[in-house]
Amino acid sequence: MNKQFIFDEPIFVTKAKLPEFEQYSERIKSIWKNNWLTNNGPLLNELKGKLTNYLNVSEIELFSNGHQALEIAIKALDLKGEIITTPFTFVSTVHAIKNCGIEPVFCDIDPVTLNINPDEIVKLITPKTSAILPVHVFGVPCDHNQISEIAKKHNLKLIYDAAHAFGVEVDGKGIGTFGDVSMFSLHATKVYNTIEGGALTFNDRQFGGKVFKQKNFGLSSATSVDFVGTNAKLNEFQAAMGLCNLESINEDIANREAIYHAYCSKLKDVNINFIEFDKNVKANYSYFPILLPNKEIRDLIFENLQKYNIFTRKYFYPVCNDFECYKETPYLTPIARDIGNRVLCLPMYSELSIDAVNQISNALIYELSQTNVLV
Repeated sequence: MNKQFIFDEPIFVTKAKLPEFEQYSERIKSIWKNNWLTNNGPLLNELKGKLTNYLNVSEIELFSNGHQALEIAIKALDLKGEIITTPFTFVSTVHAIKNCGIEPVFCDIDPVTLNINPDEIVKLITPKTSAILPVHVFGVPCDHNQISEIAKKHNLKLIYDAAHAFGVEVDGKGIGTFGDVSMFSLHATKVYNTIEGGALTFNDRQFGGKVFKQKNFGLSSATSVDFVGTNAKLNEFQAAMGLCNLESINEDIANREAIYHAYCSKLKDVNINFIEFDKNVKANYSYFPILLPNKEIRDLIFENLQKYNIFTRKYFYPVCNDFECYKETPYLTPIARDIGNRVLCLPMYSELSIDAVNQISNALIYELSQTNVLV
């Protein structure tokens, strides 16, 4: 260990973005004034309008969290049988499929983008397949053109898990315009948060009416219930946080971009890989994952960086089909497992200083120099 790289205070892999206390306090004054805490309140509707514009989408509906939003999307599309998805994702993606009574079918990933491999999707389609559920992992857009062609050819619904992709654009188009529906997580750890929260974006207004009812117990009026729903409403305090954080989102993403380039500059000559973005992509720099040569070195670096007060994350590890509850799946995903064994996310949040990035990088480089990895 090199003591000159030790931080006085812990540096965690992420840090929730909070607005100025006075800014949030001013926003929530109206809640006391009108006594409207939840159930489609005025702050919620203001946020919906602003997010529709920011994300450049036709329609949006907000939810108490992203997981429930994804489950509601699956139910609203009346899906059954099997859904093809990636194992290299947070387990919420797969749980949402399973909780809807559908079998997840795990498809291997591309070793560069870390997203679902469209060429492998085709091999897994059966008469039971009803949809494809890709994930824009770490905010890197999936190969939408190829996946969309597959979905259309086989008459499958296409749901995108865009949990990491808030504000991402491809060729000037909001990423939430792709597929039948996209889900965004607005959780505290994300680029943009409403404390907890989630969103669905889509083009079909009739579908929107269905998901609106789904999140409110299936009610169509005070005395009518059209189907079995749930309670997944975003409340006014969450909406107020979202409105405050939206005011600084462009600055936050610009800060993240500077951090991303600082890491790239420091680590460009190190024997590791990190994600890069195509020129046609407007990125949000949600994470900074690196790929180390093998699991042993990854685990060693993970442990040793903690001695410097640097807390990284093995994200995503294990891959979902290595969890006990999904081990019975017959599908093999060797690339996803290999990536899961080598991935390590370094600290990334908008308030992280460039000096801190340089110190983290120096600690990483030093620790790698103590292994067999060439630096």
